[in-house]
This record gives sequence, C-alpha cells and structure tokens, in this order.
Amino acid sequence: MWHLLEPLHAVLYYAPDAFDEAAALGYDVSERWPCYFAWRAAALGPVGAGRVASAFYSFSPATVARYVPAAWDVAAPADVLAARLRAVDRTYRALLGDDVLAGPELAEAAALARRAAGAAPLAGRPLAAAHAELPWPEAPHLVLWQAATILREQRGDGHLVALAAAGLDPVESLVSFAAVGAAPEATFASRGWSAAEWAAAREGLAARGLVHPDGSATDAGRALRAGVERRTDELAAAPWAALGPEDTARLAELLGGPWLTVVGSGLLPSENTLGIGKV
Repeated sequence: MWHLLEPLHAVLYYAPDAFDEAAALGYDVSERWPCYFAWRAAALGPVGAGRVASAFYSFSPATVARYVPAAWDVAAPADVLAARLRAVDRTYRALLGDDVLAGPELAEAAALARRAAGAAPLAGRPLAAAHAELPWPEAPHLVLWQAATILREQRGDGHLVALAAAGLDPVESLVSFAAVGAAPEATFASRGWSAAEWAAAREGLAARGLVHPDGSATDAGRALRAGVERRTDELAAAPWAALGPEDTARLAELLGGPWLTVVGSGLLPSENTLGIGKV
C-alpha cells in the first residue's frame, strides 16, 4: 500500500505546477528544498527548526535550519497549505484529466483511502496528527491526496519510532540503509550530513558490529535493518486492519489501475523509491 500511495502524495515535491505555486508565494524555486520544507511542515504551524528536524529525522539539523523558520517569513503556514492544495489540484488535472477526476473509480478510491486514514493511530505521530487535523477538501481527488498524505506520514512517523527503538540516530539510519545496498551513499547527500558526521556514524555502527570497515552491512546489520522494516510495517498496519482485507484489496486494485499510475510516472526520481520512511 505504501508503494501505491506514496507517488500520490510525493508528486507535490516534484511537479512543475507545485513549483509554480511555490514561486507565486515567494519561495526560491531554483532548488527543491525551500518549498519542500514549507510544503511538508506547514501543517505543524509556524514551528522552528528543532521541531522540524525532529519530525523529519534523517535531515541534518543544520540543513533544516537553513530553511526553517525562514519559510514562514516568506508565507504563513495557512497560505502554504492553501497553495499546496492548488498545486495538487493543478497537477492531478494535468496528469489525469477532468474526466478521470470526475469518474467513479477515483471517487471510490478517495472514499476508501479516507476511511483508512481515519483509522490511523495518531499517538506519537506528529506529522500524521497535524495533517489529520486539517479540514477535508471537497473534491475527491484532493480527498485522495490528503488521505494518502495522512497514511504516508503516519507510516513515516512509525518508521522513526522503529529506528529509534533499534538505536539508530538520524545519520546512522541513513548510513545503515546505505550499508544494506538500498542506494549509493551519494544518494543521501541531500540530507546534509558532513563527511565527518557520516564517518563518525559509520565508526559507531562498526563498533556495534553492524557494518564492515568498507561500510557494507554485516549479517547483524542486515538483520537490524530487516527488523526496522518489519516493525515499520507492523506500526502501519492498523488502518488496513480497520479497512478490512476486501476493501484494502479493492483500494489496491484501484490505485494500481492504469488510470491512476500515471501520477507517479516520470515525476519521481529514484531517490523517492528507496523505501525510506520519509521523503
């Protein structure tokens, strides 16, 4: 379900229409990050860098501090949230067309996803809880996007719980993920950790017997990461248990249909398909 829902949400971070909306608010769109931090954090309100770094976890606090709280000097969170929905509306209309947006399949998918999102546990899930408090839009395609957002942030929040329980701090979570071959180390450069911070994390993991000197995972390191992913799945299971196997399967069928898979095609780079709990 994560693989099916993630592109529906994450298209916001890559779509040209989203950058247009961000530019209209006044954000610098010559790079991805100014509007990325604004889009994702706006539901939390005008928060500072500490809270955003805590909720986003894998980003260097120094990287977060370059964009937050400066994001709220450009536009208030309420204005960012309104522009975010406009961006999703424009993007979905461009990708799917008005006929699909008005069709019964999308309306059915939106209703099922909203039911699942409504059953997502929110305790200890700051990003999911913040998004769950937002008013629901009326248009089915925006309902689908908001439900996908709640579900992906609820899963992501749970992923951070699993990482912390495994004793992996933010930079160690990335080093250990690269160690199992999920992606080359260079892929994680955007998270902003210095070479010294990365090396220190690797040394710490090596001391625990989780990585070899060359940075590749030991058997114990692979087992630890497998346990994190298993626990993440377990912590994300409640919405689907509440929806039930039949309706979950129906939603999967709808989300995997050719009328909808175009949302993710060609817009999401490989960095977004790593299985990382949070983009």
